[in-house]
Amino acid sequence: MTDDKDVLRDVWFGRIPTCFTLYQDEITEREAEPYYLLLPRISYLTLVTDKVKKHFQKVMRQEEVSEIWFEYEGTPLKWHYPIGLLFDLHASNTALPWSITVHFKNFPEKDLLHCHSKDVIEAHFMACIKEADALKHKSQVINEMQKKDHKQLWMGLQNDKFEQFWAINRKLMEYPPEDSGFRFIPFRIYQATTERPFIQKLFRPIDSGGQLHTLGDLLKDMCPSAITPEDGEKKTQVMIHGIEPMLETPLQWLSEHMSYPDNFLHISIIPRPTD
Repeated sequence: MTDDKDVLRDVWFGRIPTCFTLYQDEITEREAEPYYLLLPRISYLTLVTDKVKKHFQKVMRQEEVSEIWFEYEGTPLKWHYPIGLLFDLHASNTALPWSITVHFKNFPEKDLLHCHSKDVIEAHFMACIKEADALKHKSQVINEMQKKDHKQLWMGLQNDKFEQFWAINRKLMEYPPEDSGFRFIPFRIYQATTERPFIQKLFRPIDSGGQLHTLGDLLKDMCPSAITPEDGEKKTQVMIHGIEPMLETPLQWLSEHMSYPDNFLHISIIPRPTD
């Protein structure tokens, strides 16, 4: 892995200023003040919102409190998607702070998975890492790790410890010197304008002639509508971690440096703002 540690740090420490407000129909004993928080892009809503939950529970009757869930402008927010992905997909071009509504009733069973404990988040996170390593190394790296290494990945994410996490994760980002990259790139492409959850297929970082595949190559193959024709008007934005990478960027480099901690590249394709 090339040592662009500053990029890894910038990705890890990305934050989104957020304002949480209680849904207007929730029954409270006194007025609920909004709660402000800097959300880590790389984490999960249910992992970093204990303080939000406690803040609003203070003004509610206990019998009115069931499972907490979050919504933005009418869209329930999937806790198993990383926070940065949720923002890029649903709120990229809105003014900050991001305004999230908090609910304690009427859990939207059709839209969201239940999350009753941090164990559920850990199980989801580790399942993603294992899937990514199956694509990159036929699962050889993750299977050679000890249980304590798996735990260190999770604890690094949970406690926001960059060095602790990357001490183990760097092994997942390596490949044999005789190869020019991973077997396949773990990626998911999300589109704001479609009901389909995401696009995920097998895609190699190198073409048959030994040339590095780029982000543009991936999009041409998987989602041609995201590519602006040479004589056409740009209608979409392609976002990873809140920025628009150049389409000429090699996919292997993106996978090593701009994957989320779950080892996937989460790519959002959103309509370009018209104003």
